[in-house]
Amino acid sequence: MLRLLLNWLLSAIALMLIANFVPGFHVTGLVPALIAALVIGLLNATLGFILKIVTFPLSIITFGLFLLVINALMLELASRLVSGFYIRSFLPAFIAAIILAILQMLFRDTKQNR
Repeated sequence: MLRLLLNWLLSAIALMLIANFVPGFHVTGLVPALIAALVIGLLNATLGFILKIVTFPLSIITFGLFLLVINALMLELASRLVSGFYIRSFLPAFIAAIILAILQMLFRDTKQNR
């Protein structure tokens, strides 16, 4: 349970960090970041999972890079559902998906080294 809460908090912090570096990606505070992290997680677990299964052949052809497009689409959908979390267009969402994937990989690596 504690690990789940830690992942949720780290995802929200990652969203706030991304908002400082990517133009067109805005988070107005910690509470919208927490809600957005929760919504993104739920979208990735449901709709994102289905899209990843359907687009599996395309993901193989592109060596997995198409998964970043799906993650960017999930970010854009979450921005439409959560107030206080805004993404202006697809390009900031795509850049944010890349940075978010890198940050989550780093978070996962530091947790495993403990």
